[in-house]
Amino acid sequence: MTRLRAVVLVRLVAAALSLAGVVVQLLVALETGLGAVSFFSYFTTLSNVLGSVVLIGSALRLVAGRAPSPPAVAVRGASVVYLAFVGLVFNTLLRGEDLGDLRPWVNLVHHVVMPLVVVVDWVLQPSRVRISLRTALLWAVFPAVYVAYSLVRGSATGFYPYPFFNPGANGGYGGVVVSCLVLLMAFAALALLVRWAGNRSPRQTGSTGRTA
Repeated sequence: MTRLRAVVLVRLVAAALSLAGVVVQLLVALETGLGAVSFFSYFTTLSNVLGSVVLIGSALRLVAGRAPSPPAVAVRGASVVYLAFVGLVFNTLLRGEDLGDLRPWVNLVHHVVMPLVVVVDWVLQPSRVRISLRTALLWAVFPAVYVAYSLVRGSATGFYPYPFFNPGANGGYGGVVVSCLVLLMAFAALALLVRWAGNRSPRQTGSTGRTA
């Protein structure tokens, strides 16, 4: 098997497993009364859906022999940061938490396999388009919006997807603010690291933004 075929196969298999996990857990959420809105309020779920779409798209581009556009590279980088963040946060902060009805194999795929696949794929197949600092900073927009959404919806419904968003489990809103600031700073550092890793290719041309 050639390297190209191996890359395509790994991307498609990882995406298929991730999407299968999303479907299975969505059905569980509907059966147990969690609901679709709350299910898609998990950053893990959103990141796995995005990562799967990106893996499928990048695999198809490889098969077609087409180079990715700067916007496609920017989205791919975002998916790497988000999934790497999912793996980091889960395996350092949430591993001991009650996972409820989360199926063990889905947990493994979403929190370990997908983060590893996209990170390794990013390192071994770096972007041929230079990633600007502006793009790396833009990657933080969605997580910031997500945090605001989780806090507002949580205060209205009592449902918090993660314990560090819940003032009742985190020493009040002061603890929530501190936790969110620490997580956002960790995310920013991770985004810069992913940008650095993606800019290692000597064959890069152009840029995803105007800021070098």
